[in-house]
Amino acid sequence: MGSTMATELASGMFDVSIRDGIVMHLRSNHYPPIPSVMADPCMEAIDAYFEDDVNRLIKLPTDGVDRNGNPFQIRWRDGSDSAPAWALIEHAHLQPWLADDEYYEDED
Repeated sequence: MGSTMATELASGMFDVSIRDGIVMHLRSNHYPPIPSVMADPCMEAIDAYFEDDVNRLIKLPTDGVDRNGNPFQIRWRDGSDSAPAWALIEHAHLQPWLADDEYYEDED
């Protein structure tokens, strides 16, 4: 599965939106699964790649609440609430989505 599935999702082989394909990739091809709320930051990182701005900081989302009922902020390794686009691309293995210059063509 893994990279083959990601390549197929990125190529449009499955009848799903780009966002849904990324969610499937994050949830199915990683252990532990990457939370679905990371799909939008991943899409922003892909945008940054195509805009030649891989050092752009991408705001990380909150994912539910912690045990005290406070919003759970996803944080980068250094404790910040943002991560560079290149790091998200690398961490989430988004390379299959970088091969297609028509990334958003089917989203309009």
